Amino acid sequence: MDFTQNERLAQITEKTLIIGIDVAKKKHVARAIDDRGRDLAKRLVFENTFTGFKQLLKWAQNLADETNKSNFIFGMEPTGHYWLNLAYYLRAQELHAVVVNPMKVKRTKELDDDSPTKNDTKDAKVIAQVMRAGRYHEPILLEGIYAELREGMKLHDMMQEDCSSIQSTNA
Repeated sequence: MDFTQNERLAQITEKTLIIGIDVAKKKHVARAIDDRGRDLAKRLVFENTFTGFKQLLKWAQNLADETNKSNFIFGMEPTGHYWLNLAYYLRAQELHAVVVNPMKVKRTKELDDDSPTKNDTKDAKVIAQVMRAGRYHEPILLEGIYAELREGMKLHDMMQEDCSSIQSTNA
């Protein structure tokens, strides 16, 4: 279920810890801001592993305790497939994970500093700022039979490609 922008904005209060995450293959970068856009801590670099995800949650909980925040919202760009493990992990912990449009992140970054340079620390903060503006969506994370069907379709497509490759080399 997706909300209107006003409904998404209503979810961000003074008790909300907004955590933007720049996702990468091996290491992710997290930045935290409050409902007014103020930085709350230095960045956290954590690995794209179960241990790294637990490190993120410990960092977020400590920050929430320090700043008297009781609600979390974690956001990331849904680029590639590296974000999925983290999103499924956060959902399993019953935490609010959202996705932001990569084009909105790019445009917001250009507005802020007029620099096209990419850096993970800056991107994580921009992701958090886009979330703060209510410009995020609830990801569709398939579970159960639907997840199995998706995997089956991927395997089918891979086998089709292999068959085509074999047929073209034999022709």
